[in-house]
Amino acid sequence: MRFRSLAFLLLLSAAVPPADAQVAVSSAKGEAFGQSVHGLGFSLGFASGAGISYRYHMASKSSVQGVIGVFKPKSTDTFYSFGAEFQQDLTRSGAARFFFAAATSYNYNGTTSNNYTAPFRAGLGLGGEFLMQDAVHISLEGMFTYFSDGTILPLPQMSIHYYFY
Repeated sequence: MRFRSLAFLLLLSAAVPPADAQVAVSSAKGEAFGQSVHGLGFSLGFASGAGISYRYHMASKSSVQGVIGVFKPKSTDTFYSFGAEFQQDLTRSGAARFFFAAATSYNYNGTTSNNYTAPFRAGLGLGGEFLMQDAVHISLEGMFTYFSDGTILPLPQMSIHYYFY
């Protein structure tokens, strides 16, 4: 199983094409991008929640993200997810950035009461964002996620965003 996971990660890293732009709107490298960038997409994670995601990457090395999800399949209970995430860039290049992340969310599943015994979650971890094509970026994160029942688990998160330059 570990070999398959490692092979998948190696194939994924080889599939990321080199590119000239990341979340930057100018050729600025280093401490500042020069201007802020807005992104819209989808996020899926235990710490930050699941749903439509809006990311605001400031002109500095910081990003904030909000996640809102409402799912109501016909034959099951309603699922709500409200989350937020903060990212601080550690390093970045023209095609990738690596960051520290902190996230929290509230999750609800039910009709009249919440079926989750641990609806509040918080996480800390590391992540990477990679340019896939033009303004489309994919993020992969590993978070130590705390559940409000006291459970702490290392869990993955991922998101895909389209940035408006």
